Amino acid sequence: NREIKEVQTLFSCALSSSLPCLSSRSSPQVQHASKQISAEKQYKGIIDCVVRIPKEQGFLSFWRGNLANVIRYFPTQALNFAFKDKYKQIFLGGVDRHKQFWRYFAGNLASGGAAGATSLCFVYPLDFARTRLAADVGKGAAQREFTGLGNCLAKIFKSDGLRGLYQGFNVSVQGIIIYRAAYFGVYDTAKGMLPDPKNVHIIVSWMIAQTVTAVAGLVSYPFDTVRRRMMMQSGRKGADIMYTGTVDCWRKIAKDEGPKAFFKGSALALPYLTPCCCGLLVVT
Repeated sequence: NREIKEVQTLFSCALSSSLPCLSSRSSPQVQHASKQISAEKQYKGIIDCVVRIPKEQGFLSFWRGNLANVIRYFPTQALNFAFKDKYKQIFLGGVDRHKQFWRYFAGNLASGGAAGATSLCFVYPLDFARTRLAADVGKGAAQREFTGLGNCLAKIFKSDGLRGLYQGFNVSVQGIIIYRAAYFGVYDTAKGMLPDPKNVHIIVSWMIAQTVTAVAGLVSYPFDTVRRRMMMQSGRKGADIMYTGTVDCWRKIAKDEGPKAFFKGSALALPYLTPCCCGLLVVT
């Protein structure tokens, strides 16, 4: 039944979230903002990163930060769907999807985006720790900044307070609204316009979900890059601070590294996101 399918999908997605691509995606994405990666040691691309990580840091470094990723996964999805239903009641109450298409479309965008932004408030510190641990290069504890998830959260909280754990939150909300708006909004709208939305063939649902997830991930990826760069600022003082804010971060990345820098690591991000997100959408 539906409930069993949802549980099975959640577990399969949690397993997929432990795929060894987080470090190899995050490192090129944030290396310009890292104090541990000097200019001459920066990765030239995804392939160079994938080859060098096991040589320089050990094979298990591919999974560094994934404990936080797995821990945050279940509450994130539960909150997303719970808030989505609540927001749909607010934005879509009394709306006829056939007679009021654009209002229906806007309502789905709003409910999807608001659900993602609201759930992010609760799990952001785990997302922050995931990024910092994945970008924490070095072979052995002596060369690393953090010894693990708890140590990362404790150190940043001690140096910067709660604000440090929410560094980059504003741009994260912007990105998640864009991503979730497409992720839920466009999918729900497309599925709702079908003759029988409750009995859609699984292949049709999968094709819609595949397209929506890939496009949403690509469109929102620059926001992900900026938020991760801002996360790297926590714990820094004085001259070590690279960006004065998110606007300054956008400007400096575009000026110093070029527009392509906003999409560093995206080659691994999309294959990582698509199977999991599509699985969740198919059972809804």
